[in-house]
Amino acid sequence: MRFAITAVDRSLVVFDALLAEGWEPVKLFTIPPVVTPHINKDVIARAVERGIPVQVTRMDERDLADLAERGCEILISASYDWLIGDWRPYMRYGLNFHPSLLPEARGPYPAFQALLEGRRRWGVTCHKLEARFDVGDILASEPFPLAETDCHETLVLKTQMAFKRLTHRVARDLPRLWDDATPQGPGTYWKRLTDADRRLDFTAPVETILREVRAFGMTEAIAIVNGQTLYVRRAVGWTEAHDHAAGAVVHADGRRTVIAASDGYIALLEWSFVPPGAADVIGR
Repeated sequence: MRFAITAVDRSLVVFDALLAEGWEPVKLFTIPPVVTPHINKDVIARAVERGIPVQVTRMDERDLADLAERGCEILISASYDWLIGDWRPYMRYGLNFHPSLLPEARGPYPAFQALLEGRRRWGVTCHKLEARFDVGDILASEPFPLAETDCHETLVLKTQMAFKRLTHRVARDLPRLWDDATPQGPGTYWKRLTDADRRLDFTAPVETILREVRAFGMTEAIAIVNGQTLYVRRAVGWTEAHDHAAGAVVHADGRRTVIAASDGYIALLEWSFVPPGAADVIGR
């Protein structure tokens, strides 16, 4: 099967699984590596290894026509910032791999919210590409459990492993899965989170604050401490009765800073005064 794919490094597992199934790549579409240069370094390297062209501008109808001329049979969307136009006049199949169990959690990047809500079950979905994001008929899904201790990084890894399993399943049985695809029906849409959503509220319980830190992981939560903005990568905490005002700094040991919460204390262990330079952009 000759295919084109939209992807970044986080979705490289889909690209690699298709290659492992013997599919032949035609072209890679990705995003401009402006804010975080590493975000698609590996997937571009894979395309270069295979000798296929790479495009970092938005795909348009001319690109779809060009894919058809190259004998491309299927367009795979594994991660892309832009809505893809009508592919049907040019290819036999169009698929999207989405990081939730659709129809719940449509939208650009639901991982953070899944952890913020303390979900215990998550998964990934493969569905038909449509004119609107994340609404196409479902070919297959791959669920997996989440634990209280899961953080953004473990969820990313679990998601990648599930995408790998799902991609192999779809590649091996595509015609049947395509014909038997199930309409989604009503669902939910989760918006792209903002810096305000990343901000820690020290009037909340310790458990809630630690869940927020885990949810954002290396992307980093935001804390306002003594009027300064801190980007928090790692924190611990404990419950304990006290009479400190929530948000007050009550102890410091080098960079380790203890802050009062509503029912205990939060210790900031890894933080900086500047935004994360190595972490992924939210929603990518």
